[in-house]
Amino acid sequence: MIDEDKTKKQRPIQIFSKQGDSLEVNVIKSPVKLTILEMLKTNEMEFDEIVNNTGKSKSTISVHLKSLREQDIISYRHDPDDNRKKIFYLNSRFLGAVNISESKEIAEKKKEFLIENLINSEDFDFSLLMFHTLRSTLIEEGVNIDPILYETGLSVGYAIFDLIKDEDFNVFSQNLIDFWDEKGLGKLSIDKGQVIKINSLDCFECSFLPKTGKPACFFDGGVLEAIFASYFKFPIDVVEVKCYTMGDEQCTFEIEPKK
Repeated sequence: MIDEDKTKKQRPIQIFSKQGDSLEVNVIKSPVKLTILEMLKTNEMEFDEIVNNTGKSKSTISVHLKSLREQDIISYRHDPDDNRKKIFYLNSRFLGAVNISESKEIAEKKKEFLIENLINSEDFDFSLLMFHTLRSTLIEEGVNIDPILYETGLSVGYAIFDLIKDEDFNVFSQNLIDFWDEKGLGKLSIDKGQVIKINSLDCFECSFLPKTGKPACFFDGGVLEAIFASYFKFPIDVVEVKCYTMGDEQCTFEIEPKK
């Protein structure tokens, strides 16, 4: 059951886009609605499950579910084993969040840090400076665009797959390693096995970001998912298990068939 005190705390405002051709987005601020949506992001849930997990009354949950349905954020279907029961699920795309309580100045965006770590480096890259400063500013303002970075990475990954593809997995892997190095994205190594592990040193996406305790390479994750899904020709999961922003000395992604 959700802790009542946690429900009362200010949660990050979340942004959802409608399905289909609509350009509309919905901004959710209600703590109870945010709690419901957090649960539905990973699982479909029956009405009574939602009530039990939120600790709210049935009437309160009914009102919030009705509102979320009217906004096209969620939908429901009837339980095939019991037509009286409704199973709710997310019917829109999560775009990101804004945590206004986290807004604070971070060292990684200050002029001195940028000059020392990026501008005065031997291989100064303006696009890296811009990308890092943008990410740092978003973190400073409490804005989470991880889903958008991931979708962007997917598009890039599908686009560059033809540049590195090869039927031989060893050649394909080396092409990816060389591409990553030549474009200044970091130093990759690939451990082959039942679970493929990709290690990235000097990761362009996160190596200079503040230590948040959470993985940050959603763009890289999207690129790798698109590339390896294209190679294997079936859906895969890419999970970042190590990251510079988690205090690790490298980023590590695990790749395995989607469950």
